Amino acid sequence: MNQRLLRPALLCASLLLAACNQATSQNPPTPPPPEVAVIEVHPQTVPLTRELVGRLAPTRVAQVRARVAGIILERAYKEGTDVEQGEVLYLIDPAPLEAALHAQEAALARARADAANAAAIAKRYRELAQKQLISTQDLDNALATERSTAAAVKQAQADVESARLDLGYATVTAPIAGRAGRALVTEGALVGQGEATELTTIEQIDPIYVNFSQSVAELRELRGTATAQHPARVDVLLPDGTPYPQAGTLDFSDLAVDPGTGAVSLRAVLSNPDRSLLPGMFVNLRLTTGAIDAAFVLPQAAVARDDQGAYVLAVDADGKVAQRRLQTHGMTPTGWIVTGDLANGDRVIVEGLQKVQPGGTATAVPAAAPAADTAAH
Repeated sequence: MNQRLLRPALLCASLLLAACNQATSQNPPTPPPPEVAVIEVHPQTVPLTRELVGRLAPTRVAQVRARVAGIILERAYKEGTDVEQGEVLYLIDPAPLEAALHAQEAALARARADAANAAAIAKRYRELAQKQLISTQDLDNALATERSTAAAVKQAQADVESARLDLGYATVTAPIAGRAGRALVTEGALVGQGEATELTTIEQIDPIYVNFSQSVAELRELRGTATAQHPARVDVLLPDGTPYPQAGTLDFSDLAVDPGTGAVSLRAVLSNPDRSLLPGMFVNLRLTTGAIDAAFVLPQAAVARDDQGAYVLAVDADGKVAQRRLQTHGMTPTGWIVTGDLANGDRVIVEGLQKVQPGGTATAVPAAAPAADTAAH
């Protein structure tokens, strides 16, 4: 080809290519909407729970003491076993008490004899006084003696009853049903001499108490969320983390705030039929303070905050991103419990929040299974 013809053709091609590149740089292609991971949310009834630490305590405690003085003859129970109310625990030597009872019975018989004699004399004196054969002073003395001897009979009767009670106290029985503790005295020990000697302790541990505390704000929330449909309950966690099979109920709330801790003491009661929970143990417990109806559980990554509070970003069917304001109500092991501007079936962004803004567009794809697990536990 002629060089003079080739050079103009190459120049024209170069000019056309440069013009095309310039047009491309002035009108770049529109990028696709960013891709975000979403979960579809559904309202549910969510229990409000809080993890706490408590300490177990017996529901009833009885200190068994010697109510009369004497020598211990026998310990009739086995330490650390369950005893029934009225079961014999100790036997105190009854011989001195029996002798004291016999002496009081003799005193009662003497008092009754004196009273009968005084009553007979008073009767004769009344008859003589009607015939004016004795003075008024003699009659008054006879009547006074009759009254005093009758009072002496009542005193002697009371002494006999007291001696009989003392003899009954020689057989020491369990005042309550429960687990008897360590024996504090042995056979041959002198007890009750000048003081009521403690013999052992009985603790009732079925049911058993769980003592714990909460702040004033948490207690106010508890009173606001617990209802008849969703009452407060306490679940004790065993050392291996599994829940104890018997759930407890709130039993007591202190009337004042502890000035040292700023918390209020609470108590729950739960059944302990197999006696596996023992007083003094520290336990982890899960306090359910009620439940919220029509609530949502969202992963922590989905909830953001600004100066106005918590919110999430949702993607509608057209790919539009919108901001939804929320109110938080605590957490579950999997995420936040929220209510607010959400509806059943909304698609909430859990990954890629930094890629989008309210009012923009996004391509929604289902989130991975772990992020989508929004079930409350």
